[in-house]
Amino acid sequence: MAGSSSSSMRGSRTRRAMADINVVPYIDVMLVLLVIFMVTAPLVAPSIVNLPTVGGAAPQQQTPPVVVNIRADGNMNVKYKDDGGATQQENMTRADLNGFITDRAQTHPDQPVVIAADKTVKYEVVMNVMSDLKARGVKRVGLLVKSQ
Repeated sequence: MAGSSSSSMRGSRTRRAMADINVVPYIDVMLVLLVIFMVTAPLVAPSIVNLPTVGGAAPQQQTPPVVVNIRADGNMNVKYKDDGGATQQENMTRADLNGFITDRAQTHPDQPVVIAADKTVKYEVVMNVMSDLKARGVKRVGLLVKSQ
């Protein structure tokens, strides 16, 4: 009897369910998929649109921007081209600039404005001028920088 009980104990150990999942094959599959995507990603080029050409198409006229110069001492001047094509330059305060931009936005609604500030001017001054321009209805405001 003692021998039969030990054999039944040995059999119950071998029949126990295995609770571990082998994840190595899943990792192998993921690595293969990663390699496939890494190889094919550069080969997939973004679609390039070939535009049709028209013989009589005129280039679109771009209005020259109004340039607001903010100097290191805080004074501002505005440079713009009038309707005759002549370049005008005027010294202005911030209140004068608001009035000028309001009048200019009514006559030239799509004209961009570029801010050219000295690099020593405080960031707050530039942002105040930019917010004033946006509040006066200027749709496109940019910053002029010098390339290195």
